[in-house]
Amino acid sequence: MSNQTTVAKRYAEALFQLGIEKAVLDQFREEMLTVKEVFQQNKELYTFLTHPRIKQEDKKKVVEVPFQGLHKDIVSTLNLLVERHRVEIIPAIIDHFIHLVNDAKGIAEATVYSVRELTDQERRELEFSFAKRFKKSAIKLHNVVDPTMIGGVKIRVGNTIYDGSISGKLRRLERNIVSANK
Repeated sequence: MSNQTTVAKRYAEALFQLGIEKAVLDQFREEMLTVKEVFQQNKELYTFLTHPRIKQEDKKKVVEVPFQGLHKDIVSTLNLLVERHRVEIIPAIIDHFIHLVNDAKGIAEATVYSVRELTDQERRELEFSFAKRFKKSAIKLHNVVDPTMIGGVKIRVGNTIYDGSISGKLRRLERNIVSANK
């Protein structure tokens, strides 16, 4: 594990504990997702915050303006990261924080790959089915449309992949036929 990953986990764990103590964990989760979205959509913000010739005070002002509606602890954390020249680990902090909150609430995140966008009914059925399979209170599915698939779905939960695609079934069938003929 790299030093940056370790540091990111420590910040995330500190924010998680703070969210529990102040009973604002759900608010922190939503706000951290907002911060992640802002950083993903504004590459210039990252460039500005990491530029060595820009004064720390100016960087802090830029952080406080777009995030002024967020909880003061979130904004303080962002300012602390700017001050300590750790802006590059913000996405890792957010990802780990979200993971901690989801674990605490018994929620797992999964990605489902399909030929087309899933309907709400299909999504609910998959979420219910996989929540039972993983003994979680809920599964949050992110649907990724993959036009290279022939049909079916492939679901990734953590490091586990459930391949229900037609091409996956054909590969398994081929392996069974080959092993039966040996």
